[in-house]
Amino acid sequence: MLDGLRQFIADIVSPDAQTDRTFDDSDYRLAATALLVHVVSLDGEPTEVEKRKLHSLIESRFQLDPGTAGKLIASAMRVEGEAVDLYHFTSVIMRSVNEEGRLRIVEMMWELVYADGQVSEFEDNVVWRAADLLGISSRDRIDLKHRVAEKQAELPKGPWGTADAAI
Repeated sequence: MLDGLRQFIADIVSPDAQTDRTFDDSDYRLAATALLVHVVSLDGEPTEVEKRKLHSLIESRFQLDPGTAGKLIASAMRVEGEAVDLYHFTSVIMRSVNEEGRLRIVEMMWELVYADGQVSEFEDNVVWRAADLLGISSRDRIDLKHRVAEKQAELPKGPWGTADAAI
């Protein structure tokens, strides 16, 4: 399921960089990115739009250059593949990130959910569970969902879908 995402990252990151342990297990950026990788992989193989959106979010929100963002995503794919639940990632985030930052992470999750223009019940459920573990109220989670959906609806459609214009 993650093969396409792995290949996308491999195209961006050199083979030596993929084994680089720049981000350790206590880094909230790794935990947040693992949550995002989980979300983008829920409805099957991530689309090109979802892959570009993931990379764009990591670069802009964590202020990383493309190579470092690629390393972070590659590390996140590895730890997400080994995870049995969301708690490990959300507990790291809870220890390191204030409420405003946790709200931004949930917003990033919604942005990825809406990247392909469709919201599956699995995606909705995972964001709900992660938001709950991050101490985000149902009201805030739903407000973020509606805000992201409204922004998505306002975007012009590109050749790869609605979200293409936002990337």
